[in-house]
Amino acid sequence: MRVPRQWSGTDLKKALGILGYEETHQTGSHIRMTTRMHGEHHVTVPDHKVLPLGTLRSILRDVARHFECTPDEILTRLLGSG
Repeated sequence: MRVPRQWSGTDLKKALGILGYEETHQTGSHIRMTTRMHGEHHVTVPDHKVLPLGTLRSILRDVARHFECTPDEILTRLLGSG
């Protein structure tokens, strides 16, 4: 599955809400998101207008690792519900 190229930090933050992530802290333009599903897990989302593709892929890989699935499966869940 192709990663969306025009996702902003706000878009990703909303999408991660589907997986139970909530904003827990912000320092400057970086938002700390935390979920307690499948154990506690944190990711940092840059609050930029357009996220660099590598940054987005890295966050998706990290989330997929936490949920013990592939980044494509995570992306399918995020896009299917968004």
